[in-house]
Amino acid sequence: MATPNYGYEKRQKELAKKRKKEDKLKAKAERKLGDPGYDPEIDGVAEEPESDAAAIPENLPPAAT
Repeated sequence: MATPNYGYEKRQKELAKKRKKEDKLKAKAERKLGDPGYDPEIDGVAEEPESDAAAIPENLPPAAT
């Protein structure tokens, strides 16, 4: 029977805590810079999801046929 890899579990837990802390700091900075009375959900303005076309660079040469 295999033994549990406690080191892996600990590392994953640490990474999750670090990610959560970074997200909190980022959200706090955005709130500080943004308009305190503005809420996009209340105003009916939502961010549009990124399309796949945005990921394609426009300066590629034409495809050879």
